[in-house]
Amino acid sequence: MSAVATDVSAGPARGVRRVAVIGGGTMGNGIAQVFATSGFDVRLVDAAPDAVERALATISRNLERVAKKQNWPADQAAQVLRRISGGVELAAARDCDVAIEAVSEDFALKKRIFETLDGLAPANAVLATNTSSISITEIAAVTKRPAQVIGMHFMNPVPVMPLVEIIRGLATSDATYALTEDLSRRLGKTPVEVNDSPGFVSNRILMPMINEAAFTLMEGVATRDAIDSVMKLGMNHPMGPLALADLIGLDTCLSIMQVLHDGLGDAKYRPCPLLRKYVAAGWLGKKSGRGFYEYPQQA
Repeated sequence: MSAVATDVSAGPARGVRRVAVIGGGTMGNGIAQVFATSGFDVRLVDAAPDAVERALATISRNLERVAKKQNWPADQAAQVLRRISGGVELAAARDCDVAIEAVSEDFALKKRIFETLDGLAPANAVLATNTSSISITEIAAVTKRPAQVIGMHFMNPVPVMPLVEIIRGLATSDATYALTEDLSRRLGKTPVEVNDSPGFVSNRILMPMINEAAFTLMEGVATRDAIDSVMKLGMNHPMGPLALADLIGLDTCLSIMQVLHDGLGDAKYRPCPLLRKYVAAGWLGKKSGRGFYEYPQQA
Protein backbone atom coordinates (compact mmCIF):
# COMPACT_ATOMS: atom_id res chain seq x y z
CA MET A 1 0.00 0.00 0.00
CA SER A 2 1.17 3.49 -0.74
CA ALA A 3 2.11 5.87 2.05
CA VAL A 4 -0.29 8.57 3.21
CA ALA A 5 -0.34 11.31 0.59
CA THR A 6 0.67 14.79 1.62
CA ASP A 7 -0.30 16.49 -1.64
CA VAL A 8 -3.38 15.87 -3.75
CA SER A 9 -3.28 19.24 -5.44
CA ALA A 10 -1.49 18.72 -8.76
CA GLY A 11 -2.73 17.26 -12.01
CA PRO A 12 -6.24 16.77 -13.42
CA ALA A 13 -7.58 15.57 -10.06
CA ARG A 14 -6.34 18.64 -8.20
CA GLY A 15 -9.87 19.66 -7.19
CA VAL A 16 -10.82 16.26 -5.80
CA ARG A 17 -11.02 16.25 -2.01
CA ARG A 18 -14.06 14.16 -1.10
CA VAL A 19 -14.93 10.76 -2.50
CA ALA A 20 -18.11 8.74 -1.94
CA VAL A 21 -17.85 4.95 -2.06
CA ILE A 22 -21.17 3.18 -2.49
CA GLY A 23 -21.10 -0.37 -1.13
CA GLY A 24 -19.47 -1.58 2.07
CA GLY A 25 -18.46 -5.07 0.96
CA THR A 26 -14.97 -6.39 0.30
CA MET A 27 -14.32 -4.15 -2.69
CA GLY A 28 -16.02 -1.07 -1.25
CA ASN A 29 -14.17 -1.11 2.06
CA GLY A 30 -10.88 -1.73 0.24
CA ILE A 31 -11.49 1.25 -2.07
CA ALA A 32 -12.43 3.46 0.89
CA GLN A 33 -9.27 2.39 2.73
CA VAL A 34 -6.98 3.16 -0.19
CA PHE A 35 -8.50 6.60 -0.79
CA ALA A 36 -8.33 7.52 2.90
CA THR A 37 -4.73 6.30 3.11
CA SER A 38 -3.90 8.54 0.17
CA GLY A 39 -5.25 11.65 1.89
CA PHE A 40 -8.83 11.92 0.62
CA ASP A 41 -11.95 12.34 2.75
CA VAL A 42 -14.26 9.39 2.16
CA ARG A 43 -18.00 8.89 2.60
CA LEU A 44 -18.64 5.13 2.78
CA VAL A 45 -22.30 4.32 2.10
CA ASP A 46 -24.22 1.05 2.36
CA ALA A 47 -27.96 0.54 2.71
CA ALA A 48 -27.40 -1.87 5.61
CA PRO A 49 -26.15 -0.26 8.86
CA ASP A 50 -24.44 -3.50 9.96
CA ALA A 51 -22.56 -3.60 6.64
CA VAL A 52 -21.19 -0.11 7.34
CA GLU A 53 -20.10 -1.17 10.83
CA ARG A 54 -18.40 -4.30 9.50
CA ALA A 55 -16.67 -2.31 6.77
CA LEU A 56 -15.27 0.24 9.22
CA ALA A 57 -14.14 -2.54 11.57
CA THR A 58 -12.42 -4.33 8.68
CA ILE A 59 -10.67 -1.15 7.57
CA SER A 60 -9.52 -0.50 11.14
CA ARG A 61 -8.01 -3.99 11.44
CA ASN A 62 -6.34 -3.69 8.04
CA LEU A 63 -4.85 -0.30 8.87
CA GLU A 64 -3.42 -1.65 12.14
CA ARG A 65 -1.72 -4.47 10.23
CA VAL A 66 -0.33 -2.03 7.67
CA ALA A 67 0.86 0.28 10.44
CA LYS A 68 2.84 -2.52 12.07
CA LYS A 69 4.25 -3.79 8.80
CA GLN A 70 5.30 -0.36 7.55
CA ASN A 71 6.25 1.11 10.94
CA TRP A 72 3.77 3.98 10.77
CA PRO A 73 3.83 6.59 13.54
CA ALA A 74 1.65 5.61 16.49
CA ASP A 75 -1.37 7.73 15.54
CA GLN A 76 -1.26 7.43 11.74
CA ALA A 77 -3.72 4.53 11.39
CA ALA A 78 -6.23 6.39 13.54
CA GLN A 79 -5.76 9.53 11.43
CA VAL A 80 -6.50 7.59 8.25
CA LEU A 81 -9.59 5.96 9.77
CA ARG A 82 -10.93 9.37 10.83
CA ARG A 83 -10.99 10.39 7.18
CA ILE A 84 -13.76 7.82 6.58
CA SER A 85 -17.33 8.49 7.66
CA GLY A 86 -19.98 5.80 7.26
CA GLY A 87 -23.66 6.14 6.51
CA VAL A 88 -26.72 4.55 4.89
CA GLU A 89 -27.96 7.42 2.71
CA LEU A 90 -26.76 8.26 -0.79
CA ALA A 91 -27.23 11.90 0.19
CA ALA A 92 -23.68 11.62 1.56
CA ALA A 93 -22.54 12.11 -2.05
CA ARG A 94 -23.99 15.64 -2.23
CA ASP A 95 -20.64 17.31 -1.54
CA CYS A 96 -18.35 14.73 -3.18
CA ASP A 97 -16.17 15.32 -6.20
CA VAL A 98 -16.14 11.66 -7.23
CA ALA A 99 -18.56 8.85 -6.41
CA ILE A 100 -17.51 5.22 -6.90
CA GLU A 101 -20.17 2.52 -6.92
CA ALA A 102 -18.99 -0.88 -5.66
CA VAL A 103 -22.14 -2.95 -5.15
CA SER A 104 -22.91 -6.42 -6.51
CA GLU A 105 -22.95 -7.22 -10.23
CA ASP A 106 -26.64 -6.45 -10.69
CA PHE A 107 -27.51 -3.96 -13.42
CA ALA A 108 -30.93 -3.12 -11.95
CA LEU A 109 -29.32 -2.20 -8.63
CA LYS A 110 -26.58 -0.17 -10.30
CA LYS A 111 -29.19 1.60 -12.43
CA ARG A 112 -31.10 2.74 -9.33
CA ILE A 113 -27.91 3.93 -7.66
CA PHE A 114 -26.70 5.91 -10.68
CA GLU A 115 -30.09 7.50 -11.25
CA THR A 116 -30.08 8.67 -7.63
CA LEU A 117 -26.45 9.76 -7.65
CA ASP A 118 -27.05 11.74 -10.82
CA GLY A 119 -29.67 13.81 -9.03
CA LEU A 120 -27.62 14.24 -5.85
CA ALA A 121 -23.97 14.71 -6.78
CA PRO A 122 -22.62 18.11 -7.85
CA ALA A 123 -22.97 18.85 -11.55
CA ASN A 124 -19.23 18.53 -12.17
CA ALA A 125 -18.77 15.32 -10.16
CA VAL A 126 -17.51 12.16 -11.83
CA LEU A 127 -19.58 9.01 -11.32
CA ALA A 128 -17.48 5.86 -11.47
CA THR A 129 -18.37 2.19 -11.21
CA ASN A 130 -16.22 -0.67 -9.97
CA THR A 131 -18.20 -3.12 -12.10
CA SER A 132 -16.17 -6.07 -13.27
CA SER A 133 -18.18 -6.78 -16.42
CA ILE A 134 -21.31 -4.66 -16.96
CA SER A 135 -21.37 -2.11 -19.80
CA ILE A 136 -20.23 1.37 -18.79
CA THR A 137 -22.19 2.78 -21.72
CA GLU A 138 -25.43 1.25 -20.42
CA ILE A 139 -24.80 2.53 -16.90
CA ALA A 140 -23.96 6.01 -18.20
CA ALA A 141 -27.14 6.10 -20.27
CA VAL A 142 -29.34 6.20 -17.15
CA THR A 143 -27.75 9.54 -16.15
CA LYS A 144 -27.85 13.05 -17.57
CA ARG A 145 -24.04 13.20 -17.48
CA PRO A 146 -22.78 10.23 -19.56
CA ALA A 147 -19.56 12.11 -20.38
CA GLN A 148 -18.74 12.01 -16.64
CA VAL A 149 -19.38 8.29 -16.14
CA ILE A 150 -16.46 5.86 -16.23
CA GLY A 151 -15.38 2.41 -15.11
CA MET A 152 -12.81 2.30 -12.32
CA HIS A 153 -12.28 -1.42 -11.81
CA PHE A 154 -10.04 -2.23 -8.86
CA MET A 155 -8.60 -5.70 -8.24
CA ASN A 156 -9.12 -7.71 -5.05
CA PRO A 157 -7.64 -7.17 -2.48
CA VAL A 158 -7.75 -3.48 -3.30
CA PRO A 159 -5.06 -2.28 -0.85
CA VAL A 160 -2.56 -4.77 -2.27
CA MET A 161 -3.24 -5.17 -5.99
CA PRO A 162 -1.59 -2.45 -8.12
CA LEU A 163 -3.92 -2.42 -11.15
CA VAL A 164 -6.90 -0.19 -11.89
CA GLU A 165 -8.67 -1.05 -15.13
CA ILE A 166 -10.17 2.21 -16.43
CA ILE A 167 -13.02 1.65 -18.85
CA ARG A 168 -14.35 4.32 -21.19
CA GLY A 169 -18.02 4.25 -22.05
CA LEU A 170 -19.11 5.40 -25.49
CA ALA A 171 -19.64 8.95 -24.22
CA THR A 172 -16.88 9.18 -21.58
CA SER A 173 -14.95 12.42 -22.07
CA ASP A 174 -11.18 12.80 -22.25
CA ALA A 175 -11.35 15.05 -19.18
CA THR A 176 -13.14 12.34 -17.18
CA TYR A 177 -10.58 9.78 -18.26
CA ALA A 178 -7.65 12.08 -17.37
CA LEU A 179 -9.06 12.76 -13.91
CA THR A 180 -9.66 9.06 -13.23
CA GLU A 181 -6.19 8.11 -14.45
CA ASP A 182 -4.66 10.78 -12.22
CA LEU A 183 -6.68 9.60 -9.22
CA SER A 184 -5.47 6.05 -9.79
CA ARG A 185 -1.85 7.17 -9.80
CA ARG A 186 -2.42 9.16 -6.60
CA LEU A 187 -3.55 5.93 -4.97
CA GLY A 188 -0.27 4.31 -5.94
CA LYS A 189 -1.99 2.22 -8.62
CA THR A 190 -1.12 1.55 -12.25
CA PRO A 191 -4.03 2.59 -14.51
CA VAL A 192 -4.68 0.72 -17.75
CA GLU A 193 -7.10 2.11 -20.35
CA VAL A 194 -9.73 -0.27 -21.74
CA ASN A 195 -12.68 0.25 -24.06
CA ASP A 196 -16.19 -0.84 -23.12
CA SER A 197 -16.76 -4.52 -23.95
CA PRO A 198 -18.28 -7.38 -21.90
CA GLY A 199 -15.84 -8.39 -19.15
CA PHE A 200 -13.37 -5.70 -20.31
CA VAL A 201 -9.86 -7.27 -20.41
CA SER A 202 -9.38 -8.74 -16.94
CA ASN A 203 -12.53 -10.82 -16.69
CA ARG A 204 -12.87 -11.61 -20.38
CA ILE A 205 -9.64 -13.59 -19.94
CA LEU A 206 -9.85 -14.67 -16.28
CA MET A 207 -13.44 -15.88 -16.03
CA PRO A 208 -13.37 -18.31 -18.98
CA MET A 209 -10.31 -19.91 -17.32
CA ILE A 210 -12.22 -20.29 -14.05
CA ASN A 211 -15.26 -21.57 -15.94
CA GLU A 212 -13.13 -24.13 -17.79
CA ALA A 213 -11.62 -25.26 -14.48
CA ALA A 214 -15.18 -25.88 -13.24
CA PHE A 215 -15.95 -27.91 -16.38
CA THR A 216 -12.73 -29.89 -15.83
CA LEU A 217 -13.86 -30.69 -12.28
CA MET A 218 -17.44 -31.50 -13.32
CA GLU A 219 -16.24 -33.90 -16.05
CA GLY A 220 -13.98 -35.76 -13.62
CA VAL A 221 -10.75 -34.92 -15.43
CA ALA A 222 -9.07 -34.21 -12.09
CA THR A 223 -9.82 -33.31 -8.48
CA ARG A 224 -10.11 -29.73 -7.31
CA ASP A 225 -6.67 -29.92 -5.66
CA ALA A 226 -5.08 -31.40 -8.76
CA ILE A 227 -6.57 -28.73 -11.03
CA ASP A 228 -5.35 -25.92 -8.79
CA SER A 229 -1.92 -27.54 -8.34
CA VAL A 230 -1.42 -27.81 -12.11
CA MET A 231 -2.14 -24.10 -12.55
CA LYS A 232 -0.01 -23.04 -9.58
CA LEU A 233 2.99 -25.26 -10.15
CA GLY A 234 2.79 -25.62 -13.91
CA MET A 235 1.67 -22.13 -14.91
CA ASN A 236 3.14 -20.21 -11.95
CA HIS A 237 -0.22 -18.78 -10.89
CA PRO A 238 -0.18 -17.61 -7.26
CA MET A 239 -3.56 -19.27 -6.67
CA GLY A 240 -5.44 -22.01 -8.47
CA PRO A 241 -8.55 -21.05 -10.46
CA LEU A 242 -11.01 -22.88 -8.20
CA ALA A 243 -9.58 -21.35 -5.02
CA LEU A 244 -9.58 -17.97 -6.75
CA ALA A 245 -13.23 -18.42 -7.71
CA ASP A 246 -14.05 -19.09 -4.07
CA LEU A 247 -12.23 -15.90 -3.09
CA ILE A 248 -14.04 -13.81 -5.71
CA GLY A 249 -17.42 -15.40 -4.95
CA LEU A 250 -19.05 -18.01 -7.17
CA ASP A 251 -22.14 -15.83 -7.56
CA THR A 252 -19.95 -13.05 -8.93
CA CYS A 253 -18.17 -15.47 -11.27
CA LEU A 254 -21.52 -16.74 -12.55
CA SER A 255 -22.83 -13.20 -13.07
CA ILE A 256 -19.76 -12.26 -15.11
CA MET A 257 -19.99 -15.41 -17.23
CA GLN A 258 -23.64 -14.60 -17.93
CA VAL A 259 -22.67 -11.08 -19.02
CA LEU A 260 -20.00 -12.52 -21.31
CA HIS A 261 -22.38 -15.11 -22.74
CA ASP A 262 -25.19 -12.62 -23.30
CA GLY A 263 -22.98 -9.79 -24.54
CA LEU A 264 -20.73 -11.73 -26.90
CA GLY A 265 -23.18 -14.44 -27.97
CA ASP A 266 -20.54 -17.16 -28.19
CA ALA A 267 -21.18 -20.64 -26.78
CA LYS A 268 -17.64 -20.75 -25.38
CA TYR A 269 -18.82 -18.38 -22.63
CA ARG A 270 -21.64 -20.70 -21.48
CA PRO A 271 -21.49 -20.87 -17.66
CA CYS A 272 -20.55 -24.30 -16.36
CA PRO A 273 -23.59 -26.21 -14.98
CA LEU A 274 -21.60 -27.08 -11.85
CA LEU A 275 -21.01 -23.39 -11.20
CA ARG A 276 -24.74 -22.75 -11.58
CA LYS A 277 -25.54 -25.66 -9.23
CA TYR A 278 -23.19 -24.43 -6.50
CA VAL A 279 -24.61 -20.93 -6.62
CA ALA A 280 -28.18 -22.30 -6.49
CA ALA A 281 -27.18 -24.28 -3.41
CA GLY A 282 -25.79 -21.20 -1.71
CA TRP A 283 -22.22 -22.45 -2.04
CA LEU A 284 -20.76 -19.07 -2.90
CA GLY A 285 -17.17 -19.62 -1.83
CA LYS A 286 -15.22 -18.28 1.09
CA LYS A 287 -17.87 -15.75 2.12
CA SER A 288 -20.50 -18.47 2.64
CA GLY A 289 -18.19 -21.11 4.13
CA ARG A 290 -18.31 -23.44 1.14
CA GLY A 291 -17.66 -23.31 -2.57
CA PHE A 292 -15.24 -25.54 -4.42
CA TYR A 293 -13.52 -25.80 -1.01
CA GLU A 294 -14.79 -25.68 2.58
CA TYR A 295 -13.98 -22.78 4.91
CA PRO A 296 -14.43 -22.93 8.69
CA GLN A 297 -16.63 -20.02 9.75
CA GLN A 298 -15.39 -17.89 12.60
CA ALA A 299 -17.78 -17.41 15.50
